[in-house]
Amino acid sequence: MASSDLDQICFHISEKIGNIKKSLSLRNCGQEPNSKTILNKIGDEIMVINELLNKLELEIHFQEQTTDSLKELCASLEEDYKDVEHLKENIPPHLPQVAVTQNSVNVSDLDSEEPVKVEEPGVTKKPSKEQRNIKEMPFITSEEFNGIPAYMKSRLTYCQINDVIKEINKAVVSKYKILHQPKKSMSSVARNLYHRFIDEETKDTKGHYFVVEADIKEFTALKVDKRFHVILNILRHCRRLSEVRGGGLTRYVIT
Repeated sequence: MASSDLDQICFHISEKIGNIKKSLSLRNCGQEPNSKTILNKIGDEIMVINELLNKLELEIHFQEQTTDSLKELCASLEEDYKDVEHLKENIPPHLPQVAVTQNSVNVSDLDSEEPVKVEEPGVTKKPSKEQRNIKEMPFITSEEFNGIPAYMKSRLTYCQINDVIKEINKAVVSKYKILHQPKKSMSSVARNLYHRFIDEETKDTKGHYFVVEADIKEFTALKVDKRFHVILNILRHCRRLSEVRGGGLTRYVIT
């Protein structure tokens, strides 16, 4: 046997003997009262540390879940932001413009030396015929559009339907402005239209606003074609108008 192998065996045996001596000394220490108290304290501290480690592990797990939730929320907000930007860039042209009115006056805009004139309430004037409110057809909402059967709307878009509503309202307003106009101030063209409007009224249309195809051609640039009648069918489905037939005419009544 080589001397190097013998040295390794001796080192291994010596190491084992050293470990045994340490174990015996530690066991003997555990029997001493002072050492036993210290070992008990060390055991208690180890249990406390173990509890802290368990709490730390739970906190780390909670923070990981919170981080995942925040990432999902961030992704959702980014999608919402993209949707808002898309809506902002694609606002339908038929939507009415919001007029901002200033109801208050800044104090700095008033001259403190000049007295403010307060108008005394006078006699309320009755609205003239030109100021009468004319009923218009409300636009189709996106929810209503999604509820229209696919076979009915075919390839028509939300904006195309509301564009037709806008033009029909234009015809309604133009027609009833003439009907509300004093006869003395009418031109010959307006007077002829006025008489036609009166002749087209029936007992079923009394008190209702309506137009006929001639009004659409007179006051708008819409083509009264197959596509137009498809949209009218959609508007009947959405209860925006109804039809009153008679005398060879179809009257489209605003509901």
